[in-house]
Formats: sequence, C-alpha cells, structure tokens
Amino acid sequence: MKKSLRQFMLMTLMLSAKLCPAQNEYLAGYLMIPTGEKTDPSYNAGFSMYVAAWPLLRTYPGHQFQTGLPGTWMFAQYDGKPPKDMYSDVEGGLGWWRDTRFPTETPKFIMGGVGPNFSVIANGPAHGWGTWENPRGLYGVAQLSPWLLFPIDGLNLKQGTCGQLFGYGYMKLPLTEPKSTTSGKNIPTGNNCWTLFLNTANFKGPVAFFLPHFWSQATVKDPNLAGLLLDSRPVDPNRHVQMETQYIPCQVSQDSKGESFARIAPTAFPFGVGGKSSLVHQDTAYNDQALWNSVSAWFDGKTPSTGAFNPKGATIRKYPGTGSATWEIKTPRASGKEEKVPIDWNAFATPTDLGQNTFGYSWNFDHVTKTKTASGDLVTLPEYFALEKGKDGKQGKWKPVRVDQVPAETGLQKLTWDRPKENPEEAYTTPDVVGSTWKKPGPVAGPFKAKLGDGSVVTYYWYRFADQPALLNADLTGAERERMQIKVEKIHRSWLKNKNYLAPPTVGELAHLDPAQIVKPPKGFEIGYVPIATKQELASSPN
Repeated sequence: MKKSLRQFMLMTLMLSAKLCPAQNEYLAGYLMIPTGEKTDPSYNAGFSMYVAAWPLLRTYPGHQFQTGLPGTWMFAQYDGKPPKDMYSDVEGGLGWWRDTRFPTETPKFIMGGVGPNFSVIANGPAHGWGTWENPRGLYGVAQLSPWLLFPIDGLNLKQGTCGQLFGYGYMKLPLTEPKSTTSGKNIPTGNNCWTLFLNTANFKGPVAFFLPHFWSQATVKDPNLAGLLLDSRPVDPNRHVQMETQYIPCQVSQDSKGESFARIAPTAFPFGVGGKSSLVHQDTAYNDQALWNSVSAWFDGKTPSTGAFNPKGATIRKYPGTGSATWEIKTPRASGKEEKVPIDWNAFATPTDLGQNTFGYSWNFDHVTKTKTASGDLVTLPEYFALEKGKDGKQGKWKPVRVDQVPAETGLQKLTWDRPKENPEEAYTTPDVVGSTWKKPGPVAGPFKAKLGDGSVVTYYWYRFADQPALLNADLTGAERERMQIKVEKIHRSWLKNKNYLAPPTVGELAHLDPAQIVKPPKGFEIGYVPIATKQELASSPN
C-alpha cells in the first residue's frame, strides 16, 4: 500500500474518532487474494469481475464501520516507471463507509475514483468530496443509463443479499473527443471515459462514467501530470485484489491470572457448496478488441456495436488458491500508539482455488459455525480468542477458542452487539439556485421519488443527457456536448438493460439490485435522457 493511501486512511480514522468515538479495541486488516502469472500488458482497456455480496456483520455497528468486500485497485499503466509520489486510481466496490448516510447490514456499491493524491474523489453522480460551493469530485461522474437510478449514497443491493454474485467492471468508451486544452490552458485532456458496467439479476449494461476532466483538472495546477492520468492512460491489468477491513468491533479483557481474551462481533462469510465460500469469480482483463474498437467504428458511422465484450479481446486471470491475511486486533495505548496483534486466521480459514476461475475459502468447522439466516446460510467466524504469547522474541497471536474456554470473570460472554443509537443523518441535497447548472437549462420531467430498502427516499428528475449538471461542469463546449448526445442516443437505442455485456458467471447466482432503482423513462423521453438524483433523505424525514 502506497504512502499516500496510508496517510489518507490515517486521516480518515482520526476524523472518524472525532465524529463517532470508537470502542477501545477493533479488528482490522487485509485478506490478500493473489493471482498467478502476470497478465500480458496489452490487456489494458478495462476489467470485470464477479464478487460475492453478503452481510459481513450480523448487526451494523455504527459509523465507525468501514470495510470493503473483495475489490480491486485500477491504476494507470505506464511505459516505464510510474510517477513518483503520485497516487490516482479507481478503487470503489461493495462495502460500507464511514460517510455512508443510510447504511444497513447489506453492502452498497460506490465508484471510488481518486484524483492525484486524493485532491478529488468521485463516488457516483453528485457524490464525492467537497461542497457544492467548492466541489472536489461532486461533478466527476456522469449518468449514462436511462434505466438505472444511481442514488447519491451509493447503489443499493436488494436487502438480504447473501452470497450472490455482483458483476461489475470498467471499460473505456470514446464518448468524448480528445482536447488540446484543459480549462483554457494549453494542456491536453484525453477521451478515456471509464464506464461502469454491471451484470446483476435485474440490470445489465453501462451505468455511469468518469468524465475525463475529473482526472485532467489536476494538470491545470501541475502541468507535469499531463498525459499521466486515466483520462489518457490505459490501465494496468495486473491489479491487486484484496478485502480491506478497517473496523470490526472487538473487546479485550483479562482474567485474574493476567491472561488476555478477546471477543469480536459476529462476522460471517457466504456458505456455499461443500461449506466453502466463493468470493471472486471470473476476474477478466480486456484489450481494445473487446469493446473500444467496435464502439469507435460505430461512432464513425460503421456497423453498430452490440456492446457485448468480445471474448477475443479478453483474458481471465487465474487464482492459484494461495493467499494471506493481515487481520489483527488493535488496542490503543496511553502513548498514543496502538498495540497490534494478529489473529490466527490460518487456524480456521484456508485460501482455495474452487475451480471455474473462482477464489474462495475452505473452513475448519472446529472453529467456525454454519449460521442460518432468513436470506441464506453463512459461515460465522470464531468470536472468542485467547492471546498466545510469542516465544524467543516472536510476536504472539490471538488463537481461536471455544466460549467455554473463556473465564466468565472476563465478562466477554455478556457482551451484546446491538446497533448503536446515532443521530439521524442529514439529507443529501443539490443546488437549488435558479441560475445553477441544476436549473439552467434544468430537467425536462419530475420530480419523481424512489423509496429504497435502506430506509431512504430519493428525489430525482429526468435531464437531457447533454444537459445534466456533471456535463455542464466538465470543461465541454455546447458543440462537444451535442456530439456526445448523438453517441449516447445510439447507445440508448441499442444497449438494452436485459442483454449480456460481461460474460455470464459459470457458477452461483447473480445478485439483485434494489428494484426501486430500476426506473422507466417518461413518455417522450425514452432516448437521450437520464435520471439524476437531486436529494436523498430518510423516509421519516419531515423535510
């Protein structure tokens, strides 16, 4: 993990501690999911993968909770060494974040674009860093689909999703044209529109894309970055795949003999065939033959592109079934430093090649248990651990133990992991000023409302694609936006939401999105118009 990312995570943790004081101890770390041989660098036009979606914790523990389910980091590819001290990528995915305003036990999806050294962040349409007076990514993503509403707080999966596969990936599309200037400066902006594609049970196809200006805007302040960002660079196909966990509630206690014991909140993984957990499936890298070439030719007046990823331009990355874990229990000390002691992950979990291009875990059922829920079966990890002290200068480990091996005097058995009472989250809002880009030229239909399974209500309007606020803030002329409009109308006519774009999975079942997000364009606005969320609030909000 690069230094700038570590600094960002530390900053996030410090801010979180001020906003919502955490318990004394917590569990955090990474599950590493390595691939085998390196992928040919020519497969640099995008990626896709299927990842399991499930409730990691039995009970949502409050806004300290931040963790991703298995995901990846999409960095730019360079001909030589990458730029020094410059961090920029796409690292969103399924998970829970401290700034999620309407969380449940079911994960959400965000896009997670990161500009140079976290100068800007875009998580979806109208969702990012900064304020509307000083946006730092709020206009970084444009809506493309006319059938899927993207809530400001992130895409919702159907509540109760339990182990089904969520298919997603990013492919570059030539929706814009290369520019020789950026914000009036003689600095180029490329035309890589990295577009989110989904494959779920009730929606398939392109959803939204990062605007090239989201990346290139940094070059106005630092021209040395020109040509080095994702607006113009391909992507490195040799991506890391990991599961990053920053906080799981935990408590440590000692008995009268001075022996240390710990208990973590009930934490679970999917229960699959043979009791094994399938986590990542069909991780694929693509070259230009997969989609870019056919779409470019289509936009130039040649044969229409079906939008399906051409398998001749695809290569599936292999998982040898190896892996490691850095999960550790962290205990703050008076010195200000944390004591970090790893848990013995290998005592109960073994990384496994499950066949058919699938990575997962097999489990030691002496330490884990099968748990039935209303939505499906889960493997619950051991809750109780005893500290085994290291010998000969070696670090100790937290070893899993049975509940009857933990002295009652520790009080750990009496712990409950209820959802904490927190103040209601504020509504997401967007500018309501008459002369703003949200109002001029403004929407063509609305308002409409969608009630989501997370307890929130989204207010949305229909905008002509070229007139949506993100495009009006993307350093594009009216003529450039109109040329985009023509391209997008072609896509809306041909790329329907019930066609396969990613190759279907060969194992498991597809997850469902929250059906309230599947929308139908109003009559007369079926082609060339998109739904844009303008507000999201709790359903019980008086506003």
